[in-house]
Amino acid sequence: MASAEPQSLANHKRIVPGFHQLGFALVLGYLALAIVQLVRQPGLSAVGGVLIALIFIVLTWYVRLFPLVVQDRVIRLEERLRLARLLPADLQPHIESLSVGQLAALRFASDAELPALVRKVVAEKLTSRQAIKELIREWRPDHLRV
Repeated sequence: MASAEPQSLANHKRIVPGFHQLGFALVLGYLALAIVQLVRQPGLSAVGGVLIALIFIVLTWYVRLFPLVVQDRVIRLEERLRLARLLPADLQPHIESLSVGQLAALRFASDAELPALVRKVVAEKLTSRQAIKELIREWRPDHLRV
């Protein structure tokens, strides 16, 4: 999924319009119609319509959540291996203590700036993904995200 524009903090988030916008809007629209139907013509079938809409909402949520959890686990593994290869000996003990959020943010840092960023993250106890990403000067793109 190469992009013509280099990836950066400003454009690194991946939005799939068919899922994030259209799909979610359709599910919410179906819920709204089911509620209107329940109010106008109360009955077992109208209750069933609302329940089906709620099932769609729950399914939509988990269809998005489960791949993100797997993605975070893969990122954790990849970044721990990368850090083991790139960090100096004094920072090696900190690899296991970095959270998934910290590792996910640090994955965008270039190999050259990674040791200094890890040192700063550890020293200042930075946990915000956004704050860590804002420190990155030389962006390492990741186009293979869910």
